[in-house]
Amino acid sequence: MAQAVVIGAGPAGLMAAEQLAAAGHSVLVAEAKPSVARKFLMAGKSGLNLTKDEPRDDLIRAYGEAADWLRPIMSDFDAEAVQHWARGLGQTLFVGSTGRVFPQAMKASPLLRAWLARLGKAGVEIRTRWRWTGWESDAPVFDTPDGRRSVSTDVTVLALGGASWARLGSDGHWAQILAGKDVALAPFEPANSAISVDWSPHMQPHFGAALKSIRWMAGDLESRGEAAISRTGLEGGGLYKLTPALRAGTPLFADLTPDLDQQALLARLSAKRSKTTLSQWMRKSLNLSAQKIALFHEMAKRGGHPQSVQVSMLKKLPVRHVGLRPMDEAISTAGGVKQAALGDGLMLTALPGVFCAGEMLDWEAPTGGYLLTACLATGRWAGRSAADWLEKAE
Repeated sequence: MAQAVVIGAGPAGLMAAEQLAAAGHSVLVAEAKPSVARKFLMAGKSGLNLTKDEPRDDLIRAYGEAADWLRPIMSDFDAEAVQHWARGLGQTLFVGSTGRVFPQAMKASPLLRAWLARLGKAGVEIRTRWRWTGWESDAPVFDTPDGRRSVSTDVTVLALGGASWARLGSDGHWAQILAGKDVALAPFEPANSAISVDWSPHMQPHFGAALKSIRWMAGDLESRGEAAISRTGLEGGGLYKLTPALRAGTPLFADLTPDLDQQALLARLSAKRSKTTLSQWMRKSLNLSAQKIALFHEMAKRGGHPQSVQVSMLKKLPVRHVGLRPMDEAISTAGGVKQAALGDGLMLTALPGVFCAGEMLDWEAPTGGYLLTACLATGRWAGRSAADWLEKAE
């Protein structure tokens, strides 16, 4: 029975451990934090979005430039497979109106408890407060509550996360270790990120309120969804999909009337009474919320445009901001281990017997179930590949 070490106890790491145990290997999972899957549990606090119930090609397309790379991995464990896996852990699921899949309980904790119980029955050993610091010869080394420990292993799976939400474990410290081993890495960048806006005092009453039914546009990317007005800027699913374009400095625009075309908008404007103010007209004729009207004035007035031009800006309002929020605040990160550093089984070509999975790989995807699906799929792929590698090595 070969000894396998999985470093990182998030969804990708636990899935890799399960595959290795199922293949008959002894598995030790090492986690730096005092408890496992902290980011997974945090994601579940607002409703655990497991996956997106949509055709496989649509699902894979969501991974953008990494879609071709991930295609065989995601095809092997797609949205349907994720749902089957969750039901196997006793979870009753439902599909929302947008295709997002949730457990009936909404939280992550019941699923995680069932999963950990199943891993325990399979003989998987989990050690917490074990922080990986690199290798000594071929053995991974850890700082533990009992001092420095090295572990003899036949295969290692790294599932160390990205570089956001460091307090939950994804601090990206591993990048320096792998760079020292000549592993090709792409620099970390924020993904699914909020933007910073220097609001005027007029926006303060709207902090915490949601902007609904807006089409957001940045270059070739667009998204229709909500964004919340915060003290520091704008955040929410409506914007997250645009992060790759915003990261590159592409201007951001908002269509405040996505269900009205330009012709219909001008027709309503022509019926506006001369004594009716622009704000009154937007509220009464267009049914715009107070938050949309406030955003319109905030951005239109910054440009110093006359009222006649401002009205046309309802369809393409420039949203002036000062960039993305700090990376540690982002829901996820782009960057990490490049495809060129890995074989088809997600093994590092520079380090035979060392596999990688999850957010530490150089891919990104919008929220909506895509992040978790890819973490589970790559963890499963890496775990199975590691087991196959052990079999061939025997």
